[in-house]
Amino acid sequence: MEDDLPTVSVRLWRADALVLFDWLMTTDLDSVPVTHPAQKQALADLLSRLEWAADADVTGATAEDIAAAQSEVARDMDW
Repeated sequence: MEDDLPTVSVRLWRADALVLFDWLMTTDLDSVPVTHPAQKQALADLLSRLEWAADADVTGATAEDIAAAQSEVARDMDW
C-alpha cells in the first residue's frame, strides 16, 4: 500500500476476519459479479491487507477455526 494515499482503519471481530479471509482465499474473484473493475480490485486489496496485517491467528486458522467462526457470525443473522 502506498504511504502517500489516504487510508481508513477498520476493526473487525476475529470471527468476521476469519470468515472474510477464508472466503477471499477460496473465491475466484473473476466469478464475483461486479459493476466496476475497481470493486474486484478492492476485494483483492482487502485480501492482501488481511494477509499482511492480520496475525497468524487469522492467516493460520484451521478448518475447525473457520467453521466455528462461520457459526459464530451466522448465529444472530435475521436474514
